[in-house]
Amino acid sequence: MNLSLFLSTFGYGAMRLARNLVFTLALPVSGAFAEPVRVLALGDSLTAGYGLMDQEGLVPQLNAWMAENGAEITVMNAGVSGDTSTGGLSRLGWALDGSIQAMMVILGGNDLLRGIPPEATRAAIEGILKEAQARNLPVLLVGMKAPGNFGPEYKDSFDRLYPDLAAKYGALHIDSYFGLLVPDANDPAQLQPYMQPDGIHPNAEGVKVIVGNLAPKIVELAAQVR
Repeated sequence: MNLSLFLSTFGYGAMRLARNLVFTLALPVSGAFAEPVRVLALGDSLTAGYGLMDQEGLVPQLNAWMAENGAEITVMNAGVSGDTSTGGLSRLGWALDGSIQAMMVILGGNDLLRGIPPEATRAAIEGILKEAQARNLPVLLVGMKAPGNFGPEYKDSFDRLYPDLAAKYGALHIDSYFGLLVPDANDPAQLQPYMQPDGIHPNAEGVKVIVGNLAPKIVELAAQVR
């Protein structure tokens, strides 16, 4: 191209435009051009957003955090209120469509409410991790802690199943979902300001606190996909 002819015809503004265009095209295909990593959130009412407005639930708040922090991650809501770990396993096949690239599992709360034997919960969670492994999906496993009213043997068996399975299947692991709310809480009263009146589900502010602690771990999970 004859540079003098170009400048006399279109001026220096056009030159700057052309320069910026060349610079933009030279950038690697990343950032805004990359497809977000799609993470399936498999869980129960804690995931589904029970008792909250649409944008107050766990998944909407996680996606808002990702957008605010420039993380190219989309979390897909596969939470079903009242679901047990066995229920999560039973619907996993259809929940994992071909677009899912990683998975977060938050199950076991309803197993505790129903007093389901820990070995049954362990078998179901292991089934979920086996399926993820077969599909080469990285997993973030979020644990639950049993209350003491079932006895020390039940509590020990239940509490150990999450770290045991995470280590066995190479999953990322968070020790306790409610530990994301108030780490090392030893009194239920410490959780009360962040809970709905039922004392089981976090309120919108509680979810916000949980998201602030959970989201970085999901970013770490998505990095395994990239």
